[in-house]
Amino acid sequence: MPFKRLAELKAPGLICLVLLITVSGSMTLRCEEPDYRKIFGNDWSKAEEFVRGNEAWMKRLSEITGISYTEAVSVVFPELIRYSALRDRIEVSLLQALYINLGEEYADFSTGYFQMKPSFAESVHSNSHFLRGRLRNHFRNRTEENNTGEYRRTIVDDMQKPWMQFIYLAAFIRICEARFDLSDLNSEQRIRFLSTAYNYSFQKSYEQILAMAGKRFFTTGTGNGEKYPYSDISLCWFRSCGETINGTVKP
Repeated sequence: MPFKRLAELKAPGLICLVLLITVSGSMTLRCEEPDYRKIFGNDWSKAEEFVRGNEAWMKRLSEITGISYTEAVSVVFPELIRYSALRDRIEVSLLQALYINLGEEYADFSTGYFQMKPSFAESVHSNSHFLRGRLRNHFRNRTEENNTGEYRRTIVDDMQKPWMQFIYLAAFIRICEARFDLSDLNSEQRIRFLSTAYNYSFQKSYEQILAMAGKRFFTTGTGNGEKYPYSDISLCWFRSCGETINGTVKP
């Protein structure tokens, strides 16, 4: 989990900055973060363009669903980078047909700006009993006949609409708040946990999700094969851009 930087130490040739931080009686080592804006270059810029161009309706949905706009965007910002890198290379029509007719075990593909998979959407549906208010009513009125072509077609249709993906994102955050005790986490720790759960699986246990935070699995699929921690990229956007857009996240 991330902890607030206590000091910045700089020295020529020093690659890793070691900060000794006392947290709950333990000592934590922290290295200087990579410049993800530079690493992802034009794909980072395109992701930011999407955020600026779609801010109005995403903020409206955040207010309606009662979630933090900045937190939500931070969670999916790495996916916006991946989408920008892959959007001219992906042909999903065949995968959609396979999923609709045969199910996720044959074609569980990432799609849309937030790179959601049908399995993620199905998990939101199966956990909708954790939801309250408008979100609960929304998902209660959706098709609940699992493992049918029509149900899966509904999922595919949802994944093609950015506003529907954002509703699934809001539902995901609310489900995590209901399934896990996040009350003691500060803003950055929440983003670290939620982004890891989004990229890994919110169906896993709290301990399993924590264990995955910081693991290097994220790649755009178009670069040199280098992998990065998903949650670090989410935090990088939050620290450099998120706080200037909407202030400090207040869960």
